[in-house]
Amino acid sequence: MDHMRQIPVFVFPTNLKFYLGSRQNYKQMLTIYNPYEFKIRYKVLCTTPNKYTVIDPDGSIAPQSCIDLVIRHTMPVQANCNIIDKFRVSISDHVTKQFLGKRDIESRLLPGEPDVISSDSDNFQSLPQSEGNFDDQKSNQIPIAHFQRTLRHSERTNYFAILIAIICISILMLPTKLEPQEESFIPMYLYPSVTLKLGVAYVLGMLTTIIFRQ
Repeated sequence: MDHMRQIPVFVFPTNLKFYLGSRQNYKQMLTIYNPYEFKIRYKVLCTTPNKYTVIDPDGSIAPQSCIDLVIRHTMPVQANCNIIDKFRVSISDHVTKQFLGKRDIESRLLPGEPDVISSDSDNFQSLPQSEGNFDDQKSNQIPIAHFQRTLRHSERTNYFAILIAIICISILMLPTKLEPQEESFIPMYLYPSVTLKLGVAYVLGMLTTIIFRQ
């Protein structure tokens, strides 16, 4: 694959919101997706690293997989409210280390508590309480195909969103192109383009958040 030009970097959410009045919102999750057919390396940078900690700020992501990173605000004080900080997620080729692309994410500490009734999709929901020491927690890579099994065990779920998610997963599982020496019963017009796969991966990320927020 030609890596001479930059490629899109897919993350969710596209901005982070921490709330001064809600201790459970001092910790947020950022998901980085790799919809490509090759392994990538990622690195997370910040304009104000003294105000945040990130679990596993650099590492690798397998093809067609994603990884969840836990980001914690370490200076939730009134003086830091409404100040825009920025995170940068950069990716590179796992083998050649060549830079492939970057994505900037704004982060703000807001006064008060989150509005749980708000329908704003940018309001990232608080993470569930987990047992054990925060410093001992590790983020895990999740193959995109694994979501199909996980969705079956979720109750009180939007089943229409599940259906769309399964369709997205099916598209991502299809090969991008048919190699000349391979034989397949799948018609050529069913092979998705790289651009289509990128869009589907982004939609899948949004659907996953909606489904598990129900």
